[in-house]
Amino acid sequence: MSIIMIPKVKELKLIAIYFYICDIYDSELKYSCQRFSNNNQPEFTDEEVLTIYLYIMHTEQRLKINQIHGFASDYLCSWVPLLPSYEAFNMRINRLSESFRHLSNALLAGNCP
Repeated sequence: MSIIMIPKVKELKLIAIYFYICDIYDSELKYSCQRFSNNNQPEFTDEEVLTIYLYIMHTEQRLKINQIHGFASDYLCSWVPLLPSYEAFNMRINRLSESFRHLSNALLAGNCP
């Protein structure tokens, strides 16, 4: 299996989005998607799910979950080696719906004139 590289500019954008998501997750988002089970610390984190979703939608203009997961498994496997199956990824996106609402509010509030 050969590793497909993404351009450096896109790598830097991926890193910036990940750091932004981690910051806002630690301060706000974790309260909207807190887990109360024995799986409260999954190997593939909520921050990674949010980052992949937003990054691929923004940079690649892929808007369907199956396209996002397919791109991540084809091009970002070195960045996210623990990417779950499509079904598990889709379930995680759905469980994070409240976090997306809070995230969009934060993004809009931070960019309003």
